[in-house]
Amino acid sequence: MSAADIPNKKSPLSPNQMSPKMRFLIPSPIVTRRTRTSSLSRSAADNPQKTGVIAEFCKKRGHGFITPDESPDRLFVHVSDVEGEYVPMAGDHVTYKECPIPPKRSKVQAVEVIITHLAPGTKHHRWEDPDG
Repeated sequence: MSAADIPNKKSPLSPNQMSPKMRFLIPSPIVTRRTRTSSLSRSAADNPQKTGVIAEFCKKRGHGFITPDESPDRLFVHVSDVEGEYVPMAGDHVTYKECPIPPKRSKVQAVEVIITHLAPGTKHHRWEDPDG
């Protein structure tokens, strides 16, 4: 099945204007703030706030990972779930809530991420700063 067979309200391109690579749509496994259902949002809001440290974050790719204080397992964080004016950097201390990742909901990702302490000795950029 190709994109021409599926009505896509998000794409302003007609199937004839799409490149061959764009014609096959695979749903993204990443749950962003925009695509999260209201029930998942409520579930995350009801979870306790936790703390951790940014292990890595790439503004260009739009995601990163948090190492929780109570576990060595890293949690995925999407750019849409980061609050505040600064781009997270490795070593920043954060608070977050956990949200289950569909379809099995056996894994969780970090949402409502707030930087509480900036990593010392690191130049922090604001979201509106050009990449550099």
